[in-house]
Amino acid sequence: MLKVHGLSHPGKRQTNEDAMAWDVAIGFVAVADGMGGHQAGEVASRLALDAILSFMRKSAASNDFTWPYGVDPGCSLTANRLVTALKIGNRRVYKRSEEVPDYLGMGTTVVAAVADGPVVTFANVGDSRLYEFANGQLRQVTRDDSWSVMLAEESGVAPEALRSHPMRNVLTNVVGARPELDVTAGEVKMTDQTLVLCSDGLHTVVPSDVMTAILVQEPHLEQAADALVRAAVDRDASDNITVVLARWVDD
Repeated sequence: MLKVHGLSHPGKRQTNEDAMAWDVAIGFVAVADGMGGHQAGEVASRLALDAILSFMRKSAASNDFTWPYGVDPGCSLTANRLVTALKIGNRRVYKRSEEVPDYLGMGTTVVAAVADGPVVTFANVGDSRLYEFANGQLRQVTRDDSWSVMLAEESGVAPEALRSHPMRNVLTNVVGARPELDVTAGEVKMTDQTLVLCSDGLHTVVPSDVMTAILVQEPHLEQAADALVRAAVDRDASDNITVVLARWVDD
């Protein structure tokens, strides 16, 4: 079965616009980081995850559901379910932003994963990330949808060289910003690793070597999540901080 523990902290902000969700019965975990004025970011992240989780539960329980965006025959059933769920979440957020003037332009990042036995299917939009931790090594699985990553790939400039650029945090893709969403799913094999899903409030202030050291020192998910969040807070994190840890364990 999948064991999951998540923790979220507002950082130095008055409100927490991050959200997290999981359902161990279907092996689903997700993190979202909302954005927008008038607490619209909080609305966007929660709306997206509620819609995504609802579809994942429905499509796991029965074959009696529709595919509103079609099916990619080159992908697995789980990958098609996850991509469809994110597109439904996008439509839900975009529609609400059109209905409420204060929510105009709101959006959210999303990173989500589904563990099905030895296979983990994942998808992300924005810069919330999925890592896998195994054998003392931490590896980033997802690719950030950000201007700095795009420029680094196109120009060959190391991402580290762009850390001080004024546009380094600009996202190139978010859930809810447009009526249609571009998203693809990937797969990794799950053996003895721990999945780490987090918002940028964690990974932008806590270096990967520090995250690795914490995960090595704290084998229990609850203590590891607490230590990761505390590490971000101790570094005067100005953003919301969210981490969800998941591990497949024998019954």
